Amino acid sequence: MSIKPFKFVLFVSCLVLFLSSCITASKINYLQETKNYIPSYKDTVSYSEYLIKPGDRLFIKVYSPDDKTNTLFNGEGNMISNVLNNSGGSSSNTELFTYLVHDDGTVQLPMAGDVKVSGSSVRQSRDLIEAALKPFFKFSTASVILTGRSFSVISNNKAGKYSITHEKVNIFEALAMAGNLDEFGDRRKIRIIRQTLTGPTVKTFDLRSKDILHSEFYYVQSNDVIYIQNMHEEIYGMTSFASMLSFIMTTLSFAIYIYKLM
Repeated sequence: MSIKPFKFVLFVSCLVLFLSSCITASKINYLQETKNYIPSYKDTVSYSEYLIKPGDRLFIKVYSPDDKTNTLFNGEGNMISNVLNNSGGSSSNTELFTYLVHDDGTVQLPMAGDVKVSGSSVRQSRDLIEAALKPFFKFSTASVILTGRSFSVISNNKAGKYSITHEKVNIFEALAMAGNLDEFGDRRKIRIIRQTLTGPTVKTFDLRSKDILHSEFYYVQSNDVIYIQNMHEEIYGMTSFASMLSFIMTTLSFAIYIYKLM
């Protein structure tokens, strides 16, 4: 290779390095229209009800005309209020007044024994529990609340576990609770470790896409672990016009210096 082509290749390489290291709006803005580099999720699954899994805890309240029956299942009134007010899992007493879903997918109820609830939604589990209680308490109904629901967020500069305090928490709410992503968080490759009835799965999605609203990734599920990796642009630290201009001048100066040496 002659000297001039080599110099040209070196200059172009420096320019490409500069362009690839810029943190542009297209890399960090949310809800962008789908394009060649922004994927579409219109054909993926939307929100579905959470299915109860082994290890979950259920608060079960039984209503019947008999006060003794109510006390047997529900405990004292102040205990009930304590659990209801801390259904997100923030109370240390929650475990004392809830039913654990065992490894075989059942909860053990007084008199009714083991009731299989794993794989059912909260609404479906209520029907199953009412059916199990019917032979013992003809005029009884039940309400079921899934307690202790939470998700975790892990990134290079933060990690935390957060309670799900209402039925639906979307991915933007979840990240806001965690303090949002910084400018170096890679929105193109957000990973969720999600527990299923057949074991954990890892799902990857692009948070920049507007179509995220129509996808299975929009709503956070209980026990989700959201992992955010950093973009390689963090090495250059160009987050403002001033830093970009500084990098341009440094790159050009270096290229000119090398050019003169040849």
